[in-house]
Amino acid sequence: MWTWEQPSGGQFASINRPVAGPTHDRVLPVGKHPFQLYSLGTPNGQKVTIMFEELLELGHKDADYDAWLINIGQGDQFGSGFVEVNPNSKIPALVDRSGPEPVRIFESGAILVHLAEKFGELLPKSGPERAEALSWLFWQMGSAPFLGGGFGHFFAYAPAKQEYPINRYAMETKRQLDVLDRQLADHEFIAGSDYTIADIAIWPWYGQLALDRSYKGAGEFLSVGHYSNLQRWARQIDARPGVKRGRIVNKTNGDPGEQLRERHDASDFEFRTQDKLEAA
Repeated sequence: MWTWEQPSGGQFASINRPVAGPTHDRVLPVGKHPFQLYSLGTPNGQKVTIMFEELLELGHKDADYDAWLINIGQGDQFGSGFVEVNPNSKIPALVDRSGPEPVRIFESGAILVHLAEKFGELLPKSGPERAEALSWLFWQMGSAPFLGGGFGHFFAYAPAKQEYPINRYAMETKRQLDVLDRQLADHEFIAGSDYTIADIAIWPWYGQLALDRSYKGAGEFLSVGHYSNLQRWARQIDARPGVKRGRIVNKTNGDPGEQLRERHDASDFEFRTQDKLEAA
């Protein structure tokens, strides 16, 4: 019978635990916009900030949002306020304050669907096109843990390199890359001819892996350049203005010019990236 007697080790040992619920009291801040996002610039967090920026790019001014940083390395996700929004203590978590009563939404896929339906954008309303987009959205939700928690963990973060789990999850990641490459051979976007929340969900994980931004050395190890259709799509999505903005929100690592740790106004992209704050 397993007991929690010894830390698991590794980069995330300090925040891993076998029980749920809050560890400390912390009231979440609330900004001026209709949507309050509590997140971090990981692939799952980027899905939602890209979605917001795409909606703003489409002219939906009432999709403006505050993006508050939740530093999972410091255990912010176990604060009482965050747990009230997401009892699973994972980012991202959203509070929609645009209606008469606040509505909490957690899980990135649920947030994307909520926003798509609220604004009537980026998700077909009915028919085979809607089914296709939702199928690929949920493909990502089910597949990415094998990439992140599987391959990424054992390749980049585990305290010791172990051949078996790296091989196991590298094989599955390669299979998933091939699934996407085959789909994109005959379709401009993941779910067909239109850009949808399926692309927004999949790109932060698989598009950035294809662009060799995910784990140091992973691009060469997985031969991501081999997947030519995926490469075309990854670069195409990367060039979108909403994606360029959304992917740096709540980001805390990498180039300081690509870190906007909190976003409360559109002007923050110009004036409050980390490089500018450090130079001030």
